[in-house]
Amino acid sequence: MRLGLKGLTFLLLLVLLVLCSSVHLSDARSGKHWNHNRAPSTSLLRGKGKAKGSSSHKQNGKGNQSPYQPSPIAPVSPGGSPVQGRGGQGSTMPTPSSRTGYTLPPLQPPPPPLLPAAPSQDTVFNVVDFGAKGDGVTDDTQAFEAAWAAACKVEASTVLVPSELEFVVGPISFSGPYCKPNILFQLDGTILAQTSARVWGSGLLQWLEFTKLTGIAIQGSGVINGRGQEWWTYSDPNDDDDNDAFRVELDKMPQIKPTALRFYGSSNVTVTGITIVNSSQCHLKFDSCQGVMVHDLTISSPENSPNTDGIHLQNSREVSIHHTNMACGDDCVSIQTGCSDINIHNVNCGPGHGISIGGLGRYNTKACVSNVTVRDVNMFKTMNGVRIKTWQGGSGLVQGIRFSNIQVSEVQTPIIIDQFYCDKTSCRNQTSAVAVSGVQYENIRGTFTIKPAHFACSDNSPCSEITLTGIQLKPLIVPQFHLYNPFCWQAFGQLYTPTVPPIPCLQIGKPAGNSVLSDGDVC
Repeated sequence: MRLGLKGLTFLLLLVLLVLCSSVHLSDARSGKHWNHNRAPSTSLLRGKGKAKGSSSHKQNGKGNQSPYQPSPIAPVSPGGSPVQGRGGQGSTMPTPSSRTGYTLPPLQPPPPPLLPAAPSQDTVFNVVDFGAKGDGVTDDTQAFEAAWAAACKVEASTVLVPSELEFVVGPISFSGPYCKPNILFQLDGTILAQTSARVWGSGLLQWLEFTKLTGIAIQGSGVINGRGQEWWTYSDPNDDDDNDAFRVELDKMPQIKPTALRFYGSSNVTVTGITIVNSSQCHLKFDSCQGVMVHDLTISSPENSPNTDGIHLQNSREVSIHHTNMACGDDCVSIQTGCSDINIHNVNCGPGHGISIGGLGRYNTKACVSNVTVRDVNMFKTMNGVRIKTWQGGSGLVQGIRFSNIQVSEVQTPIIIDQFYCDKTSCRNQTSAVAVSGVQYENIRGTFTIKPAHFACSDNSPCSEITLTGIQLKPLIVPQFHLYNPFCWQAFGQLYTPTVPPIPCLQIGKPAGNSVLSDGDVC
């Protein structure tokens, strides 16, 4: 019996050992692991990536992901496509097995970077394409009109006047206000004025005119030639050649002479790069314009050509003129009534009559000019330097004027305020005048040939708040001129530094009663 019990116990222990071994063997065969929820290691991912195609496109944890999806580690462009490597192929895209039945589309190259669109041929209107000959003889006026009419309908279009050609053009108006904005007039060739008297009739005020436009720009390396000598030259009765056809044609030219290039009623105007020569009268005029930019311009006509102003401003504001060369027979820049916020700098002037505000108040009119700065200007052999001129009998106000860093060479009178301006032999005396107040002269230096400064102001409306700083002007003896001392009449202000030569005639302080401006003077 005792042996039987021992044997039974041993047998039970043996059965338990056998059963435990069977359980572990079953678990191993079933593939179960205690850490089956742990994230696979990088080495395991690499191993899975080498599997055959029948299972490789199931390895992103989703089970049935499409083979067209990029690998999770592939960089993705903003458009959602994988970014290519240097070899031009997507190195992370899985390769399907031939057994899958799928065929991947070829990888497309990335889109090129966005660049500014080149001007379309549909937006460039070449005057030659509209029949212009450019031979310097044929009248191309109609071709220019046709090209403009087409460009007028297209925003940001270009009218092209090609280089190396000469286009004869009569009076023409490039008109709005129904034209699209931001038209570019690309002038690379030469435009010649008509010399036939019949084209001008009894006389016209302008030759090339741009009116009521927004964002109009003229640029290029071309030339506008007014051929003004046809107006300047007059027949000589003692000339034996006076009867030729050329002289006969000159005699027929009208007394009213046109401005070469005029802008009227326009905004955001730019003129740059071009050359304007030999206008019959004013070369470039801005009338009733706002936002004007003129730079890198050349204006040229003979010193003795009458009334050939360089740039004429009237009723215009926010005007900038810089880096421009002007040689003409009248004012390099003329600033008339209605102008404000004018900035002129880095300009060469000469020969000519200098830079002038006015004449203002003619025919007893009211004139207003304000906020004008003229600085960093060179003047050579001009009649005047910086000048303010008004007619007797006018009303209004000139105020907020600054002339700074003006270099003069052989200038007759560098500094002028003249409230008795008269372009005739004599003018009727009148008591009222356009008031002048707040004029700064800073660092005006160089040589003069007649008089360093001339302040001729009205008894009823004296000049006030004139300030002088850094004035150094030396006389230069020229045979045809006589030297004079500075002149002042009813001019009040302040000398902030000693002047060379001394200007003792300027009255320090303000006019008596400090009642400079009347109600009619306020602008």
